Amino acid sequence: MNWIDFLQEQGARRDMRDFGDLAGELESARASTIIAPLTDLGVISVAGEDAVSFLHNLLTNDIKGLGTDSACLGGLCTPKGRLLATMLIWPGEQGLRLALSADLMAAVQKKLSMYVLRSKVQLQDASEQDLLLGLSGPKAALALSGLGAEITKAPKLGRFAGGTSIPLGGDRYVLAISPESAEKTWRQLTAIARPTGITAWHWLEIVAGIPRVTAATQEEFVPQMLNYELVGGVSFSKGCYPGQEIVARSQHLGKIKRHMYRLRADAAGDELIPGAALFSAATEDQSCGTIVQAAPSPFGGVEALAVLQSNCFAAGDVHLGSSHGPALRFLPLPYDSAPPDS
Repeated sequence: MNWIDFLQEQGARRDMRDFGDLAGELESARASTIIAPLTDLGVISVAGEDAVSFLHNLLTNDIKGLGTDSACLGGLCTPKGRLLATMLIWPGEQGLRLALSADLMAAVQKKLSMYVLRSKVQLQDASEQDLLLGLSGPKAALALSGLGAEITKAPKLGRFAGGTSIPLGGDRYVLAISPESAEKTWRQLTAIARPTGITAWHWLEIVAGIPRVTAATQEEFVPQMLNYELVGGVSFSKGCYPGQEIVARSQHLGKIKRHMYRLRADAAGDELIPGAALFSAATEDQSCGTIVQAAPSPFGGVEALAVLQSNCFAAGDVHLGSSHGPALRFLPLPYDSAPPDS
């Protein structure tokens, strides 16, 4: 059976936003253990004997130092240092895998193909070979044990029959599973974890402060604006890659005046979407920031990650749509989202 058809049979909506009880799923994501099909992510396979060096020369992180049993975050930048995509990177059975927003898949694969030239590299859409699940909660390790997976801590991978577990920190994991084992794996996991749609997983990403570039925000941010160096997505000791000089200069000169913060809006939730502009009295009619990602919150309203001018964060004054629009409140991130001297 087709994977999407199977998930619908299990109760998922066609768009995979939820399994029919969004409020209950969000509460489970907050306090319990959940499993979510990450159908809004695509996977690119990068195989061939030059795969590691090829990606090392293109992405923001140290791919040569990744090894065969670890995962990392990384990004692909323009020559001006703006992110074309953020991605999760890990070694598959053959070559490397890049998981990124599905709406960027085709464009990023085409962009990467332009750099192949004489490199011994093969690029392929592997979204149907590596089905992705998000597992989170206090019983996540127990659920993995039921699959026969080794329980590992980030960045080390765990392997099990039919798949790979990728620890993200805390009790969150991404699982890459084969189509042949997908239905069996799903049934084993849902004996412990509640099925949820991608909305609940997006909220968990927001709480963790892990940004995701989508088509709505492509080429908007240099990595440090998304706190990407704080979550391990950038190496400042590796060699050149597109945009590296600008990324490095921004870091060493401390000239980044925009950073990513977590916020909540109690109203106008439908307008809080990736790419939406934010405003402040300090900037009057000029936008002071951009929504990166948003999701309903189990505490009510909508939570979001947003890149803002640091002075607006200091003033505590941010609004949606205009300087007189619905107000947003700041929430904590699990790391310092703005250096003291910014």
